[in-house]
This record gives sequence, C-alpha cells and structure tokens, in this order.
Amino acid sequence: MSLYEAPDFLCIDDLLTEEERLVRDTVRSWVTDRYLPLVEAAYREGRFTHEVIPELGELGVLGGNLDYADFPRMSATAYGLVMQELERGDSGLRSFVSVQGALVMYPIWRYGSDAQKAKWLPAMHAGKAIGCFGLTEPDHGSDPSGMETKAVKDGDGYVLNGAKMWITNGDLAHVAVVWAKLDGVVRGFLVERGTKGFTTREQKGKHSLRASVTSELILQDVPVPASAMLPGASGLSGPLSCLTQARYGIAWGAIGAAMACFDEVRRYGATRVQFGKPIAGFQLYQAKLAGMLTEITKAQLVNLRLGRLKEAHKATAQQVSFAKRNACHEALEIARTARDMLGANGITDEYQTMRHMCNLESVKTYEGTHDIHTLILGMAITGIDAFR
Repeated sequence: MSLYEAPDFLCIDDLLTEEERLVRDTVRSWVTDRYLPLVEAAYREGRFTHEVIPELGELGVLGGNLDYADFPRMSATAYGLVMQELERGDSGLRSFVSVQGALVMYPIWRYGSDAQKAKWLPAMHAGKAIGCFGLTEPDHGSDPSGMETKAVKDGDGYVLNGAKMWITNGDLAHVAVVWAKLDGVVRGFLVERGTKGFTTREQKGKHSLRASVTSELILQDVPVPASAMLPGASGLSGPLSCLTQARYGIAWGAIGAAMACFDEVRRYGATRVQFGKPIAGFQLYQAKLAGMLTEITKAQLVNLRLGRLKEAHKATAQQVSFAKRNACHEALEIARTARDMLGANGITDEYQTMRHMCNLESVKTYEGTHDIHTLILGMAITGIDAFR
C-alpha cells in the first residue's frame, strides 16, 4: 500500500506555523519509518519497544513543551501534534510519552524543588530515566479522593503504605510519583526503584494496550526522606492538574489513531474489488468514509482551538475534558467502523485498525471515562455537581 496520507479536508495545515508543521512532520516520518515496522510484533507478543526510548529522547518529545533548561519548549499545539503522530503509531507509544512528560516531568517541573528538577528532568528528557504516575488504586479510580495510600511522618522522613493499579510504565520506571494522604491531605512523593518495600508487578492478560507496560505499584512500609516530597503540591489539585495536562495530549492522540484507521480503509477501498469494481465506489462505503472524515475534521478543529487557548493561558480543565471526551468517543467509533469496512481482513494484524480499536477502548476509559467527562461538562453547564 502507498504511504500514509493524513486527512486535512479543511486545510488546517494553513493554520499551523512552519515550526509546528516541521515538528509534526519529523515525528510523522519517524513513526512511519522506525516505529510502525516494530509495533505489530510487539503488540502480538505483549511487550513495549524499549529500543525506541533513546530515540524519543533524541527527538525531544519527552517533556519538550516544558520551560526548563535547554528543552525545545515547543508550543502547546506542536506538542499536541506530536501526540497525534505518536498515537497514529500506537496508543501505547503515545501513553509512554504522555506519562513521562505530562504525569511525571510536569509535576516535578511545577511542584518540585530545584534539586528534584535538576536530578530528574534532564535525565527524563533524554530518555535515560523513566517515570510513572501513581494515583489510581485498586478500589479508587474515578474518585481519587477516596485513596487509601497513606504517608506517616517518621523522624525526618515519611513511611508510605498502599497500592496503585493500572500504572503505565510501572515496571520500567526509575521513579514513581506516588500520591498519598498525609494527615488527610493528598501529597506527592518521588519514590525511587530499589527503595525498601517498594515493588512493581506487571499486569498481563490485556486485550488492549499490549505494546505498553501496565503495572501495579505495591508500597509496604516504604521509607522516603523529606526531600522526596514535592513541596509545591498539596491537596487533590496537584494530581488533577497533571491529569489535565495528560488529557490534553490524549485528545490529540486519539484523533491520530482515528486518522490512521481512516487512511487505511480509504486505501483499502480503492484496491479491494467486489462485484466488478472497487468497494470504495459503493454508496455505503463512501457514506462511512464521509462520516469518518467529518468527525476527524471537527476534532482537529477542536484540538487546534484548545491548543491556541492553552498557549494563551486561557484553557480550562473543563475545556480539556470536552476535547478528550469528544476525541476518544469519535476515534473509537471510527475505528470500529473501519474494522467493519475491512471485512474479515480487519481481524488480522496485517492491518492496523483492530489494534487501534482495541487500544482506544482503554484510551476512552483512562484519564477519566466518557461518563466522568460528561458529568464534568454537566457541572460546567448547570453549576450543579452531580458527583455528590
């Protein structure tokens, strides 16, 4: 089949800066040339492609939007376009980069001490150190306020006890940002691999995100020094602000997966002949392509507008929820439709669509389910909190 052609029906490229297009096209080429030849085998075998981590560092995409040292400091829109292209490769790849940048580097950058920043940010930006984000627990997902992980003052430091579940990068991480209640107040701690009582266990048997590492974090009387606490984070606003950063990237990423599925079935329909002509010549096939293109284009415009608001420091968490909710729902529907359009071929890994479809089931769920974001928007509309 021919090379990937990104859908851009309303000439959205014209609204991007030259630098934003260059960043996107660089990552797009890397995904096509380097990552796509690896991912199907990795997905089949249920493993992450560790070998690309240094290359991601060289590309500058790990926390590259943070204003620190000599980081690229790419615009919010350029960062979103990076997430779009990475997830065109695989949701697991974008998840790795999102967690590293938005959920680990971001809280260290925003809430950490100078010493914490100097120790972790350059190494993580280069891909020489990996992080994970420990918020979700076995019994507390959508409601993080119910977390049971505790921190207790012990001399000059603290002792942590608890467990975290569904943690991307958990078994890879050199450091975990662990959120725990200290005297009833949520605080963040940097827990390094090798600390006594701190273990990780990879979660197997996944039908989704198979080319990504998902783990459980177990903390049993884990001693950490006072210097491990993130001094600027106090209360749930700390971890929730990190989730807002990650959800922004997910909104872009999910549409990257949808774009990959759309391109695949567009090309497939032009070459698959039934009843004497390419199936792309039949009305039902064209109707499905038209619907997919419409939703992709609408989501592209939503994401671009949100990026510009973010650059102007005007974006709200509710607006990010709007974009994440929309993108994940539409991307999954597009992937499901595309799988059907491929017929029996669509269940094989010769085609990427079903891999994207399975991944998007997770992407729609994590960082706030569709229903949770619906209620966030409902509260923004009515002023009434439906969570309580």
